[in-house]
Amino acid sequence: MIHPILFLQFFRELLAPLHISPAGIDAIAYTWLIIALLAILSIMATKALKAVPGGLQNFMEVIISGIENMIVETMGEHGRPFFPLIATLAIFILVSNLIGLVPGFFPPTANINTTAACAVVVFVMTHVVGVKEHGFKYIKHFLGPIMWLAPMMFFIEVIGHFSRVISLTLRLFGNMNGHELVLMIFFGLAPFLVPLPMMMMGVLVSFIQAFVFMLLAMIYIQGSLEHAH
Repeated sequence: MIHPILFLQFFRELLAPLHISPAGIDAIAYTWLIIALLAILSIMATKALKAVPGGLQNFMEVIISGIENMIVETMGEHGRPFFPLIATLAIFILVSNLIGLVPGFFPPTANINTTAACAVVVFVMTHVVGVKEHGFKYIKHFLGPIMWLAPMMFFIEVIGHFSRVISLTLRLFGNMNGHELVLMIFFGLAPFLVPLPMMMMGVLVSFIQAFVFMLLAMIYIQGSLEHAH
């Protein structure tokens, strides 16, 4: 088991020349830890694939097939090409949320920079897909159904699309940071039995927030694929 204090001390010394805040270093450190853990998990699950899965391969196939089915049900068959992006975001956010329940560890999603980075990825991908799918006609998504209202609708739609980034960022950050603060308070007051209900709630919140982020990402990308009317 990696000792969190030694792990953070290593990254603080490594990133000290960059003058990054301690909270930022914590987020970067645990983000890289999660990336490493997921990479190791992927290698272990795929190094000896079998026609009849068992153990870790079976567990990972259940997760992957569940996310794939959800994408197809939400976006249709044309949503399959976006499976790598959406599945990566969902799994990364879920593990980032859950790691905060380990005493001494910090969830990267409790740092606004991490959640903003994920939100920007969804925002950019949404409009890249829209332009690739519709070309210049993609601008019709911002003009509304009535041409004489198009100038006003354009600014409203632009503000609405940028607000998606803020919404995705603050929803995930607020829930995870709030839960982290409450959990720290309970651990300080009664470090044994009292925090257990909050930790159980934390598991539920972690899954719900990962699901909501994934669902909204699918809805936004699906909207860019549709033809404007």
